[in-house]
Amino acid sequence: MKFGKWLKRQIEQSLPAWKDEFLSYNELKPVIGAVSPAEFVARLDVEIEKINAFFIEQEEFFIITHRELQGAIRSALERKPAVPAAAHEAEIAAIRREIVNFHGEMVLLLNYSSVNYIGLAKILKKYDKRTGAGIRLAVIETVLVQPFFTAEAVSLMVRECEAMMEAVFPTAPGEGQAAARRDREALVAAEQRIFRNTVSALLAMQDVRSGSSTRGRHSLPPLNLPDSDWLRSF
Repeated sequence: MKFGKWLKRQIEQSLPAWKDEFLSYNELKPVIGAVSPAEFVARLDVEIEKINAFFIEQEEFFIITHRELQGAIRSALERKPAVPAAAHEAEIAAIRREIVNFHGEMVLLLNYSSVNYIGLAKILKKYDKRTGAGIRLAVIETVLVQPFFTAEAVSLMVRECEAMMEAVFPTAPGEGQAAARRDREALVAAEQRIFRNTVSALLAMQDVRSGSSTRGRHSLPPLNLPDSDWLRSF
């Protein structure tokens, strides 16, 4: 599958509100060979700034949501002795659904990070192949330290979100066990779908690196994700 089609599919499988926040790959392709290296890098800088701005905005929203959910769980557990069992279960079920949705959106943001990295690596490879300019390595080195790429806070929140699940998913038979099981199944299904997307991204990334068996000065650097947290969090 051509990368443009793969990218389109990734965008379609993300949240509809995010579709304009991905790398403008199809707008960059036509200018390859028509602009100088400096101008092409300037265009990429605009794209990277857009991706970072969106990622940071989502990250800040997730931090607030994470704190609110932690507070909601604490309050619900503190009120448990004083409220009827049915009312407590209804409150916990609502929190549980919020956590499942929240977790899914965070994992989608991690996939957003990997998809945009792949897009940048691909478009740089095309530019260097067409022009021989050799700008890819320098640009990728700057990408490796961008907030959207490192994604440390979001990776941590994904793991903490999974820990929160333990507080709101019943472990013994009871009134809320069936609803909890359904929410767990929905969570697993969503994670499997997003995991497949991320594996596809990694395979595409591997393809980007496999152009030559010998490394040269224009080869991409190794992908040094911090402890691979973003992948292990799935």
